[in-house]
Amino acid sequence: MMAAQLRQLKLITSVGGANSSLYASIRRKTSSAHYVFSRARDPTFEKLMGNYKNLLKVIAIQDLILASPIKNPPSVSVDFLNRLSQRLHLNRGAVAFLRKYPRIFDIFNNTSKCQPFCKLTAAAIDISQQETEAIAASISLSVDRLVRILSMSVSKSVPLRAVMKVWKELGLPDDFVNSVIASNPHIFQLIDGNEPNTHVLKLVDNKSIENFSAAIENWRITEYCKEGNNVDRSDIKYCFKQMFPPGMRLGKTFKAKLKEWQRLPYIGPYEEMRENRKSNSKAGMMGLEKRAAAIVHEFLSLTVEKMVEVEKISHFRKCFGINLNIRDLFLDHPGIFYLSTQGKMHTMFLREGYERGCLIEPNPVYTARRKLLDLVLLSRRGLSSCDSMLMNPDKAITTNNQQESDSEEEEGENT
Repeated sequence: MMAAQLRQLKLITSVGGANSSLYASIRRKTSSAHYVFSRARDPTFEKLMGNYKNLLKVIAIQDLILASPIKNPPSVSVDFLNRLSQRLHLNRGAVAFLRKYPRIFDIFNNTSKCQPFCKLTAAAIDISQQETEAIAASISLSVDRLVRILSMSVSKSVPLRAVMKVWKELGLPDDFVNSVIASNPHIFQLIDGNEPNTHVLKLVDNKSIENFSAAIENWRITEYCKEGNNVDRSDIKYCFKQMFPPGMRLGKTFKAKLKEWQRLPYIGPYEEMRENRKSNSKAGMMGLEKRAAAIVHEFLSLTVEKMVEVEKISHFRKCFGINLNIRDLFLDHPGIFYLSTQGKMHTMFLREGYERGCLIEPNPVYTARRKLLDLVLLSRRGLSSCDSMLMNPDKAITTNNQQESDSEEEEGENT
C-alpha cells in the first residue's frame, strides 16, 4: 500500500550561459526565447510531438490508475482526476478528456462509492503489461544506463531526485530504487544529500568506465569502416552526425564554421575532466561546449525514445560540469538536436535516432509505448453512437456533439 501511494505521489508531482560562436550568425545575439520561435522547424518532429503531447497526458492518468490503492479493478474517481485537471493540463476537465479516448479509459459507476470512477480498458491493460514485461526483461540495460550516467558525472554521483525525473525516459522499473540500486550494492551506493531528506546516487566501481565508448564514437567507427568510403580520419575523428531541418539554408560562412567546429578536439563524455584541461580561451570554451554537446548526445542516446524534456535534463547540468544554458546548447546545434515546444513544454529529440517520425532502432519498451500512441491516434474514430452509449451508459452523448467537443479541446490545447 505504501509503495502504491509513493508512486502515485511521484506521478502527481512529476506532471507538471554562454552561447556557441558557431551559430552566432543564425541567432544574431537574440535571446533563446525569441530564437525558439524563429528557428527552422521540422514538420516530422512537430507532427510527432503534436500527437505525443496527448499521449503524455494519457500516460499520466494511466499511471495514476495503476498506482491507485483501489484494486479489482485498479481505478480512480473522476472527481479525483477533476481536481488534478490543471496539473494534468486537461483544459476541458477530466470527463471530456477520458471520453475522447474510449479505447483506453472506461468510465463506470462505482456502486460502493456512489460516484463515477475510471479504469483502463482491456487493450490498455494489455499494452501496460507488455511495457512492464519489456522493462523487467531489460534490467541489465537499466543498470548499464545508470552506470553510464554516473560515469559522465564529474563526481561520479547524481542526486536521486534527478534520476526520478527521468525514470520513464531511461526505461527504469517503478521500483528501481530497490530492483536496480539496492540489488546492486557493489555498483551503486545511496548516501545522504546536503539537504534534509535528500539522497545522492554514487557509483561504487569506476573500473567499467574505461571500457565505455559513446554512441557518437560508435557511429564514427561505423562511418569510417563503410565499404568504399574515402573519408579522411582527421575529418571524422571529432565530428557529429548532422541532419538539418528541411529547408534550412546553410550559407558558405556557416558551412566553414561548421567544418571548423567538427574538427575541434574535445573531452569525451566518459573522459576525466582535469583542471589543467580547462581554459578560458576561445578554443578552450568551444572545446568545453563541444564536450557538453557530446554529454547531452550520449544522455539522449541512453533514453528509450531518444527524447527528453529540457527541464528534466537540466537537473543533471551541474553534475555533468556543463556551465552553459542547456536550451541554448540545443538551439545552437540544430543539426544534432531538435527542440519542440508542443504541449507547453520544451522537448528535445536526438535527430539521428529518428527517420520519418519513428525510431530507427526500436526497442521493446518503445514498441509497447507506440501501441498506446496508436490508440491515442485512433481516439473515437470508427465508434458508432451505439458504441459510445455502451461505453458510457450514464452520460451517453451523440457522435456529432463529441466531435465538436474534441475539436474545441484540441483548439484549446494548441493555444
